[in-house]
Amino acid sequence: MAGYRGRFAPSPTGPLHAGSLVAALASWLDARAHGGQWLVRIEDVDGPRCPPGTDEVILGQLAALGLLPDEPPVWQSRRDDRYQAALDRLIASGRAYGCACTRAEIAAAAGPRPRHGELVYPGTCRNGTNGRPIRAWRFRAEGRIAWQDRRLGPQSQDLATEVGDFVLKRADGLWAYQLAVVVDDAEQGITDVVRGEDLADNTPRQIALQRALGLPTPRYLHTPLVLAADGHKLSKQNGAAALDLDHPVARLQEAAGRLGLTPQASASTTREALAAILLQWTALTALR
Repeated sequence: MAGYRGRFAPSPTGPLHAGSLVAALASWLDARAHGGQWLVRIEDVDGPRCPPGTDEVILGQLAALGLLPDEPPVWQSRRDDRYQAALDRLIASGRAYGCACTRAEIAAAAGPRPRHGELVYPGTCRNGTNGRPIRAWRFRAEGRIAWQDRRLGPQSQDLATEVGDFVLKRADGLWAYQLAVVVDDAEQGITDVVRGEDLADNTPRQIALQRALGLPTPRYLHTPLVLAADGHKLSKQNGAAALDLDHPVARLQEAAGRLGLTPQASASTTREALAAILLQWTALTALR
């Protein structure tokens, strides 16, 4: 695939675990199978949740696994000017507006929240804040967004009824993930986003922002989730253990198995052995 550019974009709230390695390996293999480039972006836009030094830990883990990016990593925390410029464009076009609501006010106006569902913003400040100070900035969500996921197939979501006007810049002054990722993917020329299935629900919001900003929409592929013993997604929030990289080949074997790839036997843990195994999986991925 000519011009393929993929990326792995971890949030440095903790070291990589088994679930995040599956996403990293899947995105790396997809890029290599299509003869493309693979980038790493550190999504540390939510600074208070990112312990100092965790970004370097993650980069070290990727290097130990032989997953090396083709360009220097990018840090979201260093890109405020890009996000502000995008927000300014959305405000100027009428697609973003200031919101004065508190969390409690939104919850009271939105009514009961369905189990595991979205708290849909009721549009209280769509026509102004009645003189109240602006706390956050929101995107006007309109219409149904449909897209084709490379693994999940046809997908769609009605933004207005299922999500509502979502936040672009938070009340604490931090940038929301949705805006940052859209700006970054466009600036880095990302053609294919390969990430965990838990992020599929974010895709229509990102497509809506891409369209509003006149940016290209990448192809999307959402990988199977790795579940903890209790059946919930394996994550840092539920205590997922950091990868044991004393045996990097074993960790790659486990991640590849989650992706339906045949384990490649190797008694060696040298960088050359890692490269050989990754090359074999790349060939298998190219046939899928």
